[in-house]
Amino acid sequence: MGEYRDFEQRRAGMVNEQLRARGIDSPAVLEAMGRVAREQFVPVHLKDDAYEDGPLPIGAGQTISQPYIVALMIEALDLEGGERVLDIGTGSGYAAAILGSIAGEVFSIERIEELADRAEKVLTEQGFDNVRVRCGDGTLGWPEHQPFDGIVVAAGAPAVPEALKHQLAIGGHLVIPVGGEQGVQYLERVTRLSAHEFRTEDLGAVRFVPLRGEQGWS
Repeated sequence: MGEYRDFEQRRAGMVNEQLRARGIDSPAVLEAMGRVAREQFVPVHLKDDAYEDGPLPIGAGQTISQPYIVALMIEALDLEGGERVLDIGTGSGYAAAILGSIAGEVFSIERIEELADRAEKVLTEQGFDNVRVRCGDGTLGWPEHQPFDGIVVAAGAPAVPEALKHQLAIGGHLVIPVGGEQGVQYLERVTRLSAHEFRTEDLGAVRFVPLRGEQGWS
């Protein structure tokens, strides 16, 4: 019980010091980040580092993003609850769990099979029965379940994949890092205004692993 309480305290500290203090103010995002047990989504030997202010390795050359970046990207989706969301780059499954705490349905795609399998297992164990995970090319989206009210991409693309733009619902937001394969990218929020009209906003500089796939990096 002591360990559980300790993680609860660290989680509350993370929400206050890393999120609220930096301007994250969405009640839904803060509540979800304060509830989801991040320590369950990192490798066992890194549990003590789960609430550090930075990314952590999760195997297969991938990382779990810094808590602030997860919060920033999900806040930018403007979710109110009950939406259908597409999550590209499942990784550990942590962002999918945060999304699953807010949205109605989450469809998450991971290209590395061992990560997809592990994330699916942890999400099930943690009770997220509204999150579906599959292994595949995230740059092509999940057309069978479109349109999505929100799409979030946890890897840097050379340009915004057309497939993802066209799977957005009218009024929906797509949040994605865009830029070079190495170094800094820029977090973009693309809003679908109509069938053929999109608005793009720059949310600031970020650094992500490259988005691999047919409409990403080869």
